[in-house]
Amino acid sequence: MKHLYIHIPFCHRRCSYCDFNTYANMEDRIAAYVAALCTELAMLAAEAPPPPPASAEAAALRPTIFLGGGTPTMLSLAQIERVLAAAAPLIPLAEAEITSEANPGTVLERDYLRGLRALGVNRLSMGVQSLHDPTLRLLGRIHSAAEARRSVADARAAGFDNLNLDFIFGLPGQDLAGWERTLATIGTWEVEHFSLYSLILEERTPLYAQVTAGRVSVPDDDATAAMYEAAMERLGAAGYTHYEISNWTRSRPCQHNLAYWLNSDYLAAGAGAHGHVYPTRYVNLLGVDDYIKAVASGRWPIAETTALTADDLCAETMMMGLRLSAGVSAAHFAARCGRSLDEAYGATLRDLAAQELIVWGDGRVRLSPRGRMLGNRVFARFV
Repeated sequence: MKHLYIHIPFCHRRCSYCDFNTYANMEDRIAAYVAALCTELAMLAAEAPPPPPASAEAAALRPTIFLGGGTPTMLSLAQIERVLAAAAPLIPLAEAEITSEANPGTVLERDYLRGLRALGVNRLSMGVQSLHDPTLRLLGRIHSAAEARRSVADARAAGFDNLNLDFIFGLPGQDLAGWERTLATIGTWEVEHFSLYSLILEERTPLYAQVTAGRVSVPDDDATAAMYEAAMERLGAAGYTHYEISNWTRSRPCQHNLAYWLNSDYLAAGAGAHGHVYPTRYVNLLGVDDYIKAVASGRWPIAETTALTADDLCAETMMMGLRLSAGVSAAHFAARCGRSLDEAYGATLRDLAAQELIVWGDGRVRLSPRGRMLGNRVFARFV
């Protein structure tokens, strides 16, 4: 297996919009969690399935490890070193793209960043989300815009030459002019990669409650679409390639996320981590204590498995792959799914092409400019 996701569920504070499997005020569990995580990784190494057949596109990807969360940088350097050592039997560290997520408010010490880089972490993904300090406070973020900018400079000084920054648009109180100011600013920062996401209001979050109660308002769909179009225009003018619906790069697409979008198999470890080893998808136990207890007792910490059919594999390969600007190649689809695009979806593709939602030709299917704005309508045709 070439790809591994490791979930670190700890945060200093839960953000008001976050529905991920994260926990605040549980620093006392970190040591036990790291021990359990290393044990699970050893279990995976002992029973890892052989690599599946892959298309040329998928085979060309580097091996990857992605430390997500939560806030992986809440771990000490010694703990991250221990986790990576446990992952080494699964993924060749020297060859891998190794990403760690980080929050600017927790990564302000260059010594820590230098240590992280020395451990082999070669890609840093920082959740900035906004450059408007009142909005950052509303979101529950623990950094300011100035601290975010300083974290980028500190990461550069520590030796990171592959940086991603996450931002959200469609935020409470945000307008197009403010978003364009943000785009103009970050376009001068010369980072390698941006991930820009439209705000999704998740039901179990404080922000959802504020919006539904009328205490906070968010831009409507038309305003949010205008912000997305502004991102395409501004970042394109700044030299970034829009290679996936939410992602832009100067030269280095995220290899780990490309594996997802190519519907490759990947292993996952940690509380609430999701893995995909066809014909099965699995998710681990969510609770930190439940996860630790399961691993300590010698049990797999899997909460649920889902059996996938050949039709599921085809549908997911299309829905994920169409997120890429390059779309889905006929060769990749055939290698992954064992049948041709025309055999699986010929009538559907012809109908979508007639509606000018996709472009189908030269051995590849991709979203049209109109289809990119109406992506969910296209994806629904493959469910």
